[in-house]
Amino acid sequence: MRMIFTAASAALAFSILSISGPALAADTPKPLFASDEVIAFTLSGPLGGMSRKADAKPVSGILKLAGSAPETLPVALSTRGITRRLQQICAFPPIRVEFTEKRGAASLFKGQKQLKLVTHCQSGDRYQQDLLLEYAAYRLYNALTPESFKVRLAKVDYAGENGSSITSRYGFFIEDVDDVARRNGQKRLRGANKISASQIEPAAAARFAVFQYMISNLDWAMTVGPPGVDCCHNSRLLGAKDAATNLITVPYDFDYSGLVDASYALPPDGIRVANVRVRRYRGFCSHNEQAQAVAADLLARRAEMLRIVDQTPQLSDGSRQRAASYLGEFFDQISSPAKVSEMLKTCLAP
Repeated sequence: MRMIFTAASAALAFSILSISGPALAADTPKPLFASDEVIAFTLSGPLGGMSRKADAKPVSGILKLAGSAPETLPVALSTRGITRRLQQICAFPPIRVEFTEKRGAASLFKGQKQLKLVTHCQSGDRYQQDLLLEYAAYRLYNALTPESFKVRLAKVDYAGENGSSITSRYGFFIEDVDDVARRNGQKRLRGANKISASQIEPAAAARFAVFQYMISNLDWAMTVGPPGVDCCHNSRLLGAKDAATNLITVPYDFDYSGLVDASYALPPDGIRVANVRVRRYRGFCSHNEQAQAVAADLLARRAEMLRIVDQTPQLSDGSRQRAASYLGEFFDQISSPAKVSEMLKTCLAP
């Protein structure tokens, strides 16, 4: 049975949330995420022997940054994720990189404690293209709002403990959620598994939902997380300290989107669409007025959105063309208020 918070119970729930860290100046990314330039580094360690269990202890590794300001940093490495952690899905799982020693003031990784590294999953070029398209999805949302996860693309040379080469692939780091909050003068809100739609800031919720429709991602929730996990599914909550209303949901994990169209991606249970390329709007009906405004803003940004995909490094011509065509279908679908109203017919009652 789904729990609906009243205003009083919501306030009580959020009064006991654990809020992370002091706020810093808004719009000040840490060095790693202050540029979009592709970096290059070697990540070495017992990569092939890392346990895929969620509670496994990290293993020791070394991150060697190349370029004009090289660094050699000890790190602790562990597998992460849910679907992509599974051996039958990804031969090379996503990695969590934890920095185990203090870095210098000039370090590119200054201020970073641990980072999610999105990896290539399998060796085939199809999977490399999937990763680059997911990177592009993050960049598309960055263009809409600073209340989004910044990402940094990297050419990664993976090596064993003895330095022997394993493979070289592109990957990308995802900004820590606490840093997203700090950049925006907010806090990450913890401790609640469910909230009500009325607690979410309407314009932000509409932006979230229309964006997910644009890339055709159904693998998310704005008001509930998996059992035992902070709200929400493939999104995180930001807000003022101790806030119970005007919360901001920030999305992540776009590999199940139609834009990426990963080989393992399937529509979630209970959503009847043929495949992940079939769009279905899942925003709340109470935010339809705001969704109309978001759609109008996105339509005005059509050239900007397509340019982000076109300028994504290392995307093949085929991937660029397919992504541009797919996004073009979305823009055609929102080309008039009447067409947006048609899109909104599948909205959800709070």
